[in-house]
Amino acid sequence: MNREAKSESLKEQFPCGRVCDDQAREAKLIQASLVPTRGLSHECVEIAFRFIPFSDVAGDFADFFRLPDGFIGIYLGDVVGKGLPAAMYGALVMGTLRGIHKTGTDTAHVLGLLNERLVQRPIRGRFCSTLYALFDPDTRELIFSNAGMPRPLLISGTTCQTLGEGGFPSGMFPGATYERHVVQLSPGDCVLFATDGLHELRNREGVEFWTAQMENVWAQCQCKSATESVDFVFDRQLAFSDGSAPDDDITAIVLKVLD
Repeated sequence: MNREAKSESLKEQFPCGRVCDDQAREAKLIQASLVPTRGLSHECVEIAFRFIPFSDVAGDFADFFRLPDGFIGIYLGDVVGKGLPAAMYGALVMGTLRGIHKTGTDTAHVLGLLNERLVQRPIRGRFCSTLYALFDPDTRELIFSNAGMPRPLLISGTTCQTLGEGGFPSGMFPGATYERHVVQLSPGDCVLFATDGLHELRNREGVEFWTAQMENVWAQCQCKSATESVDFVFDRQLAFSDGSAPDDDITAIVLKVLD
């Protein structure tokens, strides 16, 4: 059978639409296996999570886990672009981060090493914002470094404030360095980590959810659990958008310090 005949035979056996649909379903299943399937509970902290892809697969990624030294690690990120190419790059970043976890607990070092590894094997037009955090259950200290992600939002007592500073996205510039931020948390404190899909969500009038309502919404989560808090935030953003479809992936992690 010559090449043209073989090509036609394959088209008849595997129509393009079916192949694409099968690949999309497979990609969605693979991505689902890379993100948390449930929250995390510890004697002094609760973590909840929400992940809403813009399409079948997302350029957002996230995870949280216990480390051998007793710390709890958290990371989340947002790849430039959308769809399958962004999801594949996100999987690359997650795999790289999971390998780096074993090298130590300094968050600035982790993001610096991630950046260098991504820069060494560049993919044209691809980079990502990344935040890596550690929570110490013994001291209730939150330690984090930020490579271009929106700043975390803390509600503590009657105070609502953003934490830390940003930094260059991962995989963009060689030699990038990152700040290490340390925040002393107290029982009842709640921290929201989110990708810019939540920050930049707009209603039909073009007003951003984060600018218009987020601090007020988050302040109401002071007495809620982590799960209740993330549900409340997403219920409110849904009401705010009033049926206006999001134009980006939305990912959020909530850390609640227990009494």
